[in-house]
Amino acid sequence: MICVAKAIMVQGTMSNAGKSLVTAGLCRVFNQDGYKVAPFKSQNMALNSFITRNGAEMGRAQVVQAEAANIEPSALMNPILLKPTSDSGSQVIVNGEAIGTMTAAEYFKFKTNLIPDIMKAYGQLSESNDVIVIEGAGSPAEINLKSQDIVNMGMAKMAKAPVLLVADIDRGGVFASIYGTLMLLEEDERAMVKGIIVNKFRGDVDILRPGLKMIEDKTGVPVVGVLPMLHVDIEDEDSLSERLTTHTEVQAVDIAVIRIPRMSNYTDFNVFELIPGVSLRYVQSVSELKNPDMIVIPGTKNTIGDLKWMRQNGLEAEIMKRAHAGTVIFGICGGYQMLGKNLSDPYGVEEGGDTAGLGLLDVETIFAEKKRTIQVDGYFGEVKGIFSTLTGRSFYGYEIHSGITNFDDGKSLTLMKPIHEAGEISPEGSQNISDIMNVYGTYVHGVFDGEGIARLVVEALLAKKGMKLDDIKTINFNDYKKQQYDILANSVRENIDMKKIYEILEVGV
Repeated sequence: MICVAKAIMVQGTMSNAGKSLVTAGLCRVFNQDGYKVAPFKSQNMALNSFITRNGAEMGRAQVVQAEAANIEPSALMNPILLKPTSDSGSQVIVNGEAIGTMTAAEYFKFKTNLIPDIMKAYGQLSESNDVIVIEGAGSPAEINLKSQDIVNMGMAKMAKAPVLLVADIDRGGVFASIYGTLMLLEEDERAMVKGIIVNKFRGDVDILRPGLKMIEDKTGVPVVGVLPMLHVDIEDEDSLSERLTTHTEVQAVDIAVIRIPRMSNYTDFNVFELIPGVSLRYVQSVSELKNPDMIVIPGTKNTIGDLKWMRQNGLEAEIMKRAHAGTVIFGICGGYQMLGKNLSDPYGVEEGGDTAGLGLLDVETIFAEKKRTIQVDGYFGEVKGIFSTLTGRSFYGYEIHSGITNFDDGKSLTLMKPIHEAGEISPEGSQNISDIMNVYGTYVHGVFDGEGIARLVVEALLAKKGMKLDDIKTINFNDYKKQQYDILANSVRENIDMKKIYEILEVGV
């Protein structure tokens, strides 16, 4: 294996320090400077995933970074993806394919077996790029995990990559976290850390400088940048996303997404946040639900478990009540399955047995042993009810699910076909429309991102209340994302010593 790319690695003092964003920013800067650059994360734990053109599954954080680098996402960028199925177990995905479910203890013993897969993926990326920006996970100072590490210093050693350490100053204790992290590293590991980045700073950098000088003196590692608290709209990692915890005031159009415990792919709804007059809220209880114009049940890694959770906390009954009172209900992927009459799990993919659904859609789901992972191109068929203006509108997205859902073709919601493999246009999804009810479901992630679709959804919800919003503009989501990546890159250039970064990249370890 001939590795030609130079590597640099971004690690953090803790989770949510800003590793993913810094990695994306560096990818954008290197791309702007004319280099072929690719992101890499050996192991990612996330419920937000993406399906590549060849049907492989990978973490969305690396998809964002690939977009920032102006290249097509590939599972090579994330050879191991862990999708939690419970508090102590995860589905293990290797090279884009699920190989089974393991407990934390089982995976800890097993993971070093995956090093050849990691290095093969890294080697392939390295052969076709100038620069690889590697992202770590959590903290390299988790001393209980260091012996089997394949994602932080273990990965840095395998790739011979110099390390940038990112620390979050907004949470407080930044200097202690920097010093403590470095002191808990082995001497050879500490020597690989070539720069410190202080992230999420608010205020006057001059006031901070004495502390920066002191931490440099105590650790021997230079501070290469202080990034401000950036208000940039870029998809973030799932479990710690501020989107999910921010309390949003109800606006002219109110959309409530049920924040089920194993929610996945909540990025399906980000486009609504760009539309003036729309509030997008994530709710966990009946009391938080209030009186939304549309309730969305999102995708999940555990459909049956999350359905039971909704059943136990009263949300299921409340959603059914709201549906029969005229509130729009929209289910995506696992949410679509929940809206059906029955979920059957003969192979024990989730919990086994049969589970009754909400019965709001005339569909039944049988869980299969093999997941369907595919990119799709399609359009809305004859949409009835409140969203009739969506009829004929095209979209692009992907499917990622274990269930096969049987439905009435006459009530289908979309028509679509695979993009990168043979296949005919076929009906998909379902709708249940009456004088009052407007219930819709689809397997397609990204269905709202199509040109003008989110706008039409919002306009329909407004019209139901006898309102108009004349200043709603059609949003080109892709152009918007490119603008955000450029804003991020500009901040990196202004606040990080890129000359020093290039020196670190050139010298290596």
